[in-house]
Amino acid sequence: MRKRLGVPLLIVLAGILLVASPAAAEGEAVQVRLQVRDPEGERIPVPDVAFTVTDSNGADVGAGVTDAEGIFRLEVPGAGEYTVAIDPESFPEGVTLDDPEASSRTISLNEGATGNAIFALSAADGGGGSTESGISVRRVAQLTIDGLKLGLFLGMAAIGLSLIFGTTGLVNFAHSEMIAMGYFAAYFFNFYGLAGIFGFLAGLPGPFGGGVNLVFATLLAVIVGAGFGWLLDVVVFSPLRRMGVSLIAQLVVTIGLSIVLRYGFLLVFGGTQRFYADYTAQRARTYLGLVDLTNKDFITMVISVVVLVAVGLVLAKTRIGKAMRAVSDNRDLAESSGIDVERVIRLVWVAGGALAALGGVFLGLSETVNWLLGFRMLLLIFAGVTLGGLGTTYGALVGCLLVGMGIQLSTLFIPIELKNAGALAVLIGILMFRPQGILGQAERIG
Repeated sequence: MRKRLGVPLLIVLAGILLVASPAAAEGEAVQVRLQVRDPEGERIPVPDVAFTVTDSNGADVGAGVTDAEGIFRLEVPGAGEYTVAIDPESFPEGVTLDDPEASSRTISLNEGATGNAIFALSAADGGGGSTESGISVRRVAQLTIDGLKLGLFLGMAAIGLSLIFGTTGLVNFAHSEMIAMGYFAAYFFNFYGLAGIFGFLAGLPGPFGGGVNLVFATLLAVIVGAGFGWLLDVVVFSPLRRMGVSLIAQLVVTIGLSIVLRYGFLLVFGGTQRFYADYTAQRARTYLGLVDLTNKDFITMVISVVVLVAVGLVLAKTRIGKAMRAVSDNRDLAESSGIDVERVIRLVWVAGGALAALGGVFLGLSETVNWLLGFRMLLLIFAGVTLGGLGTTYGALVGCLLVGMGIQLSTLFIPIELKNAGALAVLIGILMFRPQGILGQAERIG
């Protein structure tokens, strides 16, 4: 009985995140970190570069210079739109802007947020800037590791999508909002805690009276994601299955749910780019003299590998994992063998929601938190799942890794703006010759 009461409480919390506006927080600021590469390829900070900050009316808010770590930070009066302008005359000798026309950045700040302005610099001594072009061993290695990182994050979110399809035959377009629920829940707990919903909790230790470290906020987000997956199955899809609604009709329902939830996030959190309070600005380290990775990228990649290996072991070695695979292979045979198919499907939705939430948090940490991130990633996840083989868990992972690396490596030959289109074009070409995907099995039709 306690277990049955505990899960709905998680769902209530997940639902409140969609309808409750966060309480006000303090500490709005703008921040810039400037770095260039030295002749050995190491990233070094650029100190003593001058900045000015103005508000949306053009009034001066403040000014300052970067410190010894190349960081400029300025507290601002409150939420709103601010313009951060860099003074090229204050650059050290040999340092220039990659784009001379991009000497200012406009940031939209929410309550309690820190906005990061990004300026790409180049060093004239051969170190190069952040927009390295041409084909070189270093660039290929960097793009490969970036592609692996993206592929791991996509793969973690894709496993749930593939399992849901395998056990129910449903293509779930609302999976993008399961991803968004993860990074928005982590953002909410990171800044506000439960006091963002229940103001009377203010003053208590986090996560009740205020924000918590992103690590703990991620754990809470995973719980919310699992509860959200449970809610979707209990309230929407389980009744549809009992009524015998066709898979095409259920697919249309997922599209409607996706649109409603997506614009719900837009209503509550706004359309501006957001950043987590922790680990947003870190100095990259060079590994093997070839690739640059920040600590957060390295740690999230390691965690992703551990989680994916753990999921693989659960599917291969545990009773519930074997039951999931049995239902995916042949639902009728599994049911006749005594497997509680509905219970297995419910657990698949819970696990899918938790994995999607964790993948969403890592994607938000790697990029920025915004209302469209989940939808943009869903298109790439569909490509990875289709490439690997619909309904196959390991295929989803392999496909997403290939899509991630294909997206990044394609920028060696095409403009960066077209990198997603280039990867999808390769996907189309592969599926013309192997439509069942890399690890999928061919089926006879007709």
